[in-house]
Amino acid sequence: MAKTEWTRQWSAGAWIKSSRSGGGGDCVEVREVDSGIGVRDSKNPNGPQLSFTRAEWAAFVAGVRDGEFDHFC
Repeated sequence: MAKTEWTRQWSAGAWIKSSRSGGGGDCVEVREVDSGIGVRDSKNPNGPQLSFTRAEWAAFVAGVRDGEFDHFC
């Protein structure tokens, strides 16, 4: 996987959860920021967050759609 960067501060964008998230609180939230895409654990909104470039995020989403990670389930 491409290099990620840990950060605690974001400059823009609202956090969103997948429409497929259940009500159990075990969700990952994402948001668009100037530098790319931020990802955090919804149970720990003040905890560490991952930052991905737009190209890294697009590659990840394409891999999910193509079933590249199905063996983890």
